[in-house]
Amino acid sequence: MGKIVLFYVFAPLADPEAIRLWQRELCEANGLRGRIIVSRHGINVTVGGEIRAVKRYLRITKEYGPFRAADVKWSDGSAEDFPKLSVKVREEIVTFGSPGEIEVDADGVRGGGTHLTPDQVHELVEAEPDAVFFDGRNAIEAEIGRFAGAVVPPVKTTRDFVDLLDSGAYDHLKSRPVVTYCTGGVRCEVLTVLMRNRGFERVYQLDGGIARYGERFGDGGLWEGSMYVFDRRMHIDFSDRAQRIGRCAECGAPTSRVVNLAPPQDRELTVLCETCAP
Repeated sequence: MGKIVLFYVFAPLADPEAIRLWQRELCEANGLRGRIIVSRHGINVTVGGEIRAVKRYLRITKEYGPFRAADVKWSDGSAEDFPKLSVKVREEIVTFGSPGEIEVDADGVRGGGTHLTPDQVHELVEAEPDAVFFDGRNAIEAEIGRFAGAVVPPVKTTRDFVDLLDSGAYDHLKSRPVVTYCTGGVRCEVLTVLMRNRGFERVYQLDGGIARYGERFGDGGLWEGSMYVFDRRMHIDFSDRAQRIGRCAECGAPTSRVVNLAPPQDRELTVLCETCAP
């Protein structure tokens, strides 16, 4: 039986290269595959493997002080859902292209949005009808799943967010309650800082991202569709009642199927149904 785990930790790391080597050795020893990014700001992890091996990996990783409180999200999958193990050191654990704007201490990112649990998000939306969801992912991800009525910026990469925010395209939201969301929460940790630095007054982020929301409400809440994931599964559903809100780029049929047209190294993603891309 296999599992895939997703987690991140923002914490100052004095020697990211040492963390990279340790994490690679730990994953290889347990037969895990996936993607790990390490920077001076912390770590971002998505790995999969046999369930006992994943548990061993997590137990040892959490023995390291800064990673002890990592909030781990679980889903069904295996090492075979990833082509290889990739462990890299980068300037940012999420590449917005603004590392100088991010300050991290032992408590995480400084100056970001207020974290809301899924239940608190519902309370905010009910209490303040002008609250708006703001998608912190690439636009292709939102094609197959998003929160009802969400603002979906037309971005291809996270780097595009900075220019869009600087352009004034979303200045009309600056005085409204804005709830940002992404897959597991890591992108919103940075995005909310960027938004607050640019004058957005009431910025929130869905704690644990869509993954945590799906665990809590499944398809019985404000989420519509499937959640895009960065492995060979391409998407996951929270129940057998998941809506098919994506539309095939060829025939327009409802689908949650995202296809990579440029594997294995590059990514050229599009939404295609099984008939048009069997």
